[in-house]
Amino acid sequence: MKKIVIKCGGSVIDLLSPSFLQNVKSLKSQGYQFIFVHGGGPDINKMLELYHVQSVFVNGLRKTTKEVLETAEMVLSGKTNRKLTALLQMNGLQCLGINGSDVHLLQGTFINEAELGYVGSIESVNTEFLHNILALQITPVITPIAMDHNGVKYNVNADTAAAAVAVAVGAERCIFVTDVPGIKIGGEYCSNIEAEQINSSIEDGEITGGMIPKVKSAISALEEGLKTISIVSGKKAFYDGENWLGTEISNRKELHI
Repeated sequence: MKKIVIKCGGSVIDLLSPSFLQNVKSLKSQGYQFIFVHGGGPDINKMLELYHVQSVFVNGLRKTTKEVLETAEMVLSGKTNRKLTALLQMNGLQCLGINGSDVHLLQGTFINEAELGYVGSIESVNTEFLHNILALQITPVITPIAMDHNGVKYNVNADTAAAAVAVAVGAERCIFVTDVPGIKIGGEYCSNIEAEQINSSIEDGEITGGMIPKVKSAISALEEGLKTISIVSGKKAFYDGENWLGTEISNRKELHI
């Protein structure tokens, strides 16, 4: 079975268009299997503001204290996961919402404890569990909360988590869903871009903020063997029946703008 991992940013779950969801239904009917990984930034921000906890970001990653981690997990596994799971089920998918720390699904470790706190990277993915769920024609909807063998939990950037899952299950494609139609270089959205151009665009300041961990996750996933990553808008279709839309990040050397 061909697999697609879709990462939905927390800011776009409420913006997912009927045409986007129709694409998912159509591809599902053609034999594709889906795994969703989601963020929850806006909902987490609201809860932290309610608790009067300041958010600090370092290169697009949220610095995570124990208090921030507890809040993030509560929001992600509660409100955000429930919202996305319900939306997908309303559009024809049978879904199971899963916290990434459950069944050792996402095994993590510190990236830089001194600088980022409980922000983690993914060391391994419980692919046996995911394959068993997919075999039942159930779509996993995963929060980016990882855990290590000592029970320490980590807040993982959702793009990083999605890319790791895509590599682990041998997905045909990983799709990062945002509120913009791709990567903008020189004032125009790219249809295709490769790693060297991405790195220079970060240095030049054309790729900034939350787009940085997206493209870095994409490059890492490609280096690990993933074929293709797309960055698309959730406000419209991401597939026209023949072509994948948005910005495609691959190992090809040509850049089309």
